[in-house]
Amino acid sequence: MLGRAIIAVLVSVIMHSGSVTDATAKTAVTAVRTGEHVGLTRLVLDLTNKVEFHTFTLANPYRVVVDLSPLEWKISTSEENRRGVISDLRFGHFERKTSRMVIEAHGPVEVKRAFLLPPQGTWGYRFVLDLAHVDEASFVNSVGAPRSLSKPLGNSTQSVVPRRSGQKWVIVLDPGHGGADPGTIGVTGVFEKSVTLAAARDLEKILVKSGRYDVILTRNSDKFLRLRDRVAIARDAAADVFVSLHADAIKKRNIRGASVYTLSEKASDAEAAALAAKENKADLIGGVQLDGESEEVTSILIDLVQRETMNLSAGFANVVLPELGKRVRTLRNGRRFAGFAVLKAPDVPSVLVEMGYLSNSRDERLLSSSKGRRPIIEALARAIDRFFAGKRG
Repeated sequence: MLGRAIIAVLVSVIMHSGSVTDATAKTAVTAVRTGEHVGLTRLVLDLTNKVEFHTFTLANPYRVVVDLSPLEWKISTSEENRRGVISDLRFGHFERKTSRMVIEAHGPVEVKRAFLLPPQGTWGYRFVLDLAHVDEASFVNSVGAPRSLSKPLGNSTQSVVPRRSGQKWVIVLDPGHGGADPGTIGVTGVFEKSVTLAAARDLEKILVKSGRYDVILTRNSDKFLRLRDRVAIARDAAADVFVSLHADAIKKRNIRGASVYTLSEKASDAEAAALAAKENKADLIGGVQLDGESEEVTSILIDLVQRETMNLSAGFANVVLPELGKRVRTLRNGRRFAGFAVLKAPDVPSVLVEMGYLSNSRDERLLSSSKGRRPIIEALARAIDRFFAGKRG
């Protein structure tokens, strides 16, 4: 993606000027997080520099071992890290030139992917590990330690995964709200959080069935997710497109129809500004305020990349809205701009789709059933196909 290329060049220039980091500093792990996506458990380590690594599995009990080049572990684990296939997580130093992370699993497990993401925007290096449950026979065939721990790490696993020709596009779908944050409540009591999750699952099925996309849902259950975590999931996945799904409400119950938003620090109209403010305040439920996030958007490095990303986002939105218009009712001014926090990934083209108004009885009825949502879902799938048509992987 052009935005990431720009950041890489700028960061390289600044680092070579000696103003950003000390090249002699030891690599450190500064954060760890886990999530569940499409049958996978993903673990991400935030790093201050690149590392080399080996992964392998062990039995009795079921474990995944990750050996890395020397690290400082500036993290602690919590119950939040024990999810999906992961029952426990520990780390430390194994040999003088090796750091080790041991992941205990609930059952037989397989490493689907292990790779290092290069710096992107304000993010540094990130080590990403995708794990999945497998049957006992598959696990037994994969069990084993690396051939030689005295050899340099990183020879048996790809350390950076660039996009290859023919590789699937990565689509991140973001069902708005969830858990303690129900979002809008419709005229008959329908929760926005339920509508958005059902719509995301519908769209995921169509996209996966096409065979052209890897699809990740920011949440696949009724749970609260911070806005910044939704953005982090998209960036960790190196997403090619981020689609946040919502269904709002307004005082005028006769108004119905879909609309598409892209990022703007200055909202396109008063209604868009009020809606953006309400969505961004959702983080208060989780005890996190996002007021400081605008610093990232306005900083020099991020601003340069954001401009390119906003252009790509606008291009995508300009495909989405006409496709929606062919199949469902859209607002007369359906192409909108607002400062939604979930649209602020500086290097991932992002749109927020308001599928309709739950304050309108007809929109609420349509959005509450798979059949009623189908035209919107098909329109979004078609728009995604059109946006990537002719683009090289």
